[in-house]
Formats: sequence, structure tokens, C-alpha cells
Amino acid sequence: MEPKRYYLSEKDKKIGGVCGGIAEYFNIDSLLVRVAFLLFVFCFGSGLVGYLVLWLLAPKKSELI
Repeated sequence: MEPKRYYLSEKDKKIGGVCGGIAEYFNIDSLLVRVAFLLFVFCFGSGLVGYLVLWLLAPKKSELI
């Protein structure tokens, strides 16, 4: 069995696929992840930095194959 890995979503993305990838990893609705990122952006300011870091460092699924 292959270990579960996080990757950018290629089918459920609005900007970079970060939220879609997190939603696929945890098997939850991507809308919940997007709302959480927006809350972190507007309340704490760290959501945007976190999104950018994940976007730059996370592999695409096609790169893993």
C-alpha cells in the first residue's frame, strides 16, 4: 500500500490547487478548506503566507508519477 501524500490538486483548484489538495488529503469538502484559509487571511494574516508556501513547495500529482 502506498503511503498517503499531500500534493496540489489538478482537478479541484481555483488558483494553485492548495486547498483542493488539502481537501483530497483529508477527504473533506474543499469549500471548508477555502473558508478556513480566508478566515486565516482576514483574522490572522498568516493564511496568505501559508498558502504561498504550500503552493511553492508542494509537488503536483503528475510530478509523482
